[in-house]
Amino acid sequence: MAAKLVLALAMGATALLAPTNKLPVNTVRRAASAAPEMVVKVGVIGAGRIGLVHLEALSQTQDAECVIISNPTVSKAEAAAKQYFVPEWSADSDDVINHPDVQAVWICSPSSFHAEQITKCAAAGKDVFCEKPIATDLPETIEAIRICDKAGIKLMTALQRRFDPNFARVKRSIVSGEVGDVITVKLCSRDPAPPPFEYVKGGGGIFKDMAVHDLDMSRYLVGSEPVEILASGSCHIDKKILELEGPEAFDTANIMVRYANGKEAIIDVCRQAPYGYDQRAEVLGTKAMIQTDNMYPNTARLYAADFTGNADLPYDFFMSRYKEAYKQETLAFVDALVNDKPSPCSGEDGLVALIMAITAGKSAAEQRWVKCSEVAASVQCDENGCMIVDLDDMAIAAAEKDSLNWIGKNVNRVLGKKGGLKNIFSR
Repeated sequence: MAAKLVLALAMGATALLAPTNKLPVNTVRRAASAAPEMVVKVGVIGAGRIGLVHLEALSQTQDAECVIISNPTVSKAEAAAKQYFVPEWSADSDDVINHPDVQAVWICSPSSFHAEQITKCAAAGKDVFCEKPIATDLPETIEAIRICDKAGIKLMTALQRRFDPNFARVKRSIVSGEVGDVITVKLCSRDPAPPPFEYVKGGGGIFKDMAVHDLDMSRYLVGSEPVEILASGSCHIDKKILELEGPEAFDTANIMVRYANGKEAIIDVCRQAPYGYDQRAEVLGTKAMIQTDNMYPNTARLYAADFTGNADLPYDFFMSRYKEAYKQETLAFVDALVNDKPSPCSGEDGLVALIMAITAGKSAAEQRWVKCSEVAASVQCDENGCMIVDLDDMAIAAAEKDSLNWIGKNVNRVLGKKGGLKNIFSR
C-alpha cells in the first residue's frame, strides 16, 4: 500500500507573529507592590492549580522574579498576582510572551494551547518551561522542538517525577552501582479517584494522559532508549467510558517495556485506588533491591485490635504528593537559565515519552509487541513541516530493523540543520 497522508500539521516560520514591545494598556493591571529585583525575569501563563504551584516555587528562589501572569479569567490572574507579589497581570497570554522584560515563560495552560504558545515564545526569543505535553500529537511536538532549536532557546518538558526526592534517590542507587546491574524496574501508579467523564473524553487516554509519567520514569531509571512495548487495557470502574474509543475506554492498564540495554520495566496504572494515591517504585539489581513507598501527611501509626498501620491515608493526589518535585523542577530550570546549562528535562525527553505512550496504545489495540520505531517512523518531516503517514509492510519492516537507534541524543542531531527537517525517524 502506498504511503498515504492522514495528517499534516506544518507550522512554518511565516506563521509566527512578530512580538510587540509594549503591553496593551487596557488589558494589563498592576499590583500595588512588586518583588525585588532578581536575575531571570519570568512570565507565567495560567493561574490554575499548576500555575500556582510554579508561582510558589518561583517565589522561593532569589534567582528569578515573576513579572507578569495571565489567565483567561482575569480575576484569577489578579488573585495570583496579589498572592505572589507579581506586579502585572492580564487575560491575554500574548501579553506575557511579548512583555519586554520577560526572559523565560512558564506555560501552565491547557494542553491544546501549548504548541501555539511555544511557537510564539520562540518567535519572541523567550526560553520555555512547558507543562507536559509539549503538544497533543507527534507532528506538533516535533515542530515545537524544531522551532525552539532554530530560535536557539531552551525548552523544558515538565515531567516532575524526575525531580521527586524519592525517585531521585532510586536513580542515585542505580548510577552509583549500589544495587548492582539492574535486572527489572517496576512502577505502580494509581489515582485515588477517576476523573470526570468530560475530562476523559478527549483527554488522550490512559497512556498519554496518565501512564506517560511512568513511561518516562522507567526510561529515566533504566538509562536507555525503549525498543518495544507490550500493553493491555481494560475498564473496571466507570463503565460509561466504554462508549469512547481506544485508550480513552481504559481505566486500568499494564505495560512492559524492553530497552536497548536489555533491561525491562513493568508498569501498572489505574484510575482508582480506594486506599489513596499509590505511587511506588522498585528496582531489582544483582547486588540489592531499592523501593520507594507511598508518602503520608504524617508518621503517625495506629495500633488497634483490628488494625495496625499508618493512621491516615497517603497524600490524596499529585498536587500534595509531588509538591516538592514541582518546586525542584522549577528551581532546576531557573538554574539552567542562570548558569546557561542544558535543559534538565528536554523537549526530546517529552517527545520520547509521547512516542512511548502512543506505542503502548497501539500495542493495547492490536494485542502485540510494538516497536517504538514503528510509531516513530510514521512521522515524516521536511522543510515544510511534519506529518503522519500510513506505512506499508515494507516500511514497517525497515523501521523495525533500526529499533535500537530510532532517536538521536540531542535535538540538533535529531532535527538536523541542513534544508530544514529531515525524515528524522527513517534511519
